[in-house]
Amino acid sequence: MAKKKNKKLSRILYWSLLVVLCAVFIGCAAYLIKYFWESKKSEDKFDELRELIVEEDQDIPDIPEITATASEADRFYDVDGKSILRKFVYLYKRNTDFVGWLTIEGTIVDYPVMQSMYDEEYYLRRGFDKEYSYAGTLFADTSCDIEKPSDNIIIYGHHMNTGKMFHELEEYDDEDYYNKHKKIIFDTIYGSGEYEIIAAFRTKIYEVDYEGFKYYEFFNAENKEEFDSYVSNCKRLTPYEIPVTAKYGDNLITLSTCAYHETNGRFVVVARKIK
Repeated sequence: MAKKKNKKLSRILYWSLLVVLCAVFIGCAAYLIKYFWESKKSEDKFDELRELIVEEDQDIPDIPEITATASEADRFYDVDGKSILRKFVYLYKRNTDFVGWLTIEGTIVDYPVMQSMYDEEYYLRRGFDKEYSYAGTLFADTSCDIEKPSDNIIIYGHHMNTGKMFHELEEYDDEDYYNKHKKIIFDTIYGSGEYEIIAAFRTKIYEVDYEGFKYYEFFNAENKEEFDSYVSNCKRLTPYEIPVTAKYGDNLITLSTCAYHETNGRFVVVARKIK
């Protein structure tokens, strides 16, 4: 009798465990399907936005809210009282949080950059249209001045497992990858910009009272020593030698994404403006 009872209990436990495992499997599969589907939807929307960039040989129709700026009619247009680089007039008109477009040739990185001055992480889980998006949109730190610009503009983006957004930044851990992708294009609504990478490294977000190097706190240098310190710290953390560097007076961009080598890990790429 006891043996029958134990056998019956074993069967119950077996089938219960099987049901639980099946439920977990179905749940994980559903999550992955949703994850990749959401990523695809985001990329489709970014494709649509790329179509709104005005090419050099493309005419801009007469629209009351968009008129050529008298001083530089060939390059800038007035959009609601603000002078905007010609190629971005339609994007800016659609969303005034749009500040530029970031591209790394030969990689998947080819996205708009946003900046919400009221909520720094507003676009962390929102698309260009301000609707929910798991992939979010690249966004600039609110402490950065895009127009002036700041000595350093920090741009954040997700490390998507689908390979999208800033996923490829971590490839800069490899020197061969760096040698093939040295240039970054960051055209803002105020003008064009070409940058050359000077550092790429792993680090983390530290506790508030930590007194060491925090790349995410540097925006404007009070003096040459402060600027040089930022650059030297970035290059010190880079696992291989990059011959080019930056000097006081140069403009920098810093690209930042999550990395999983440790808790609160980050992977960072720093570049100096050359055009």
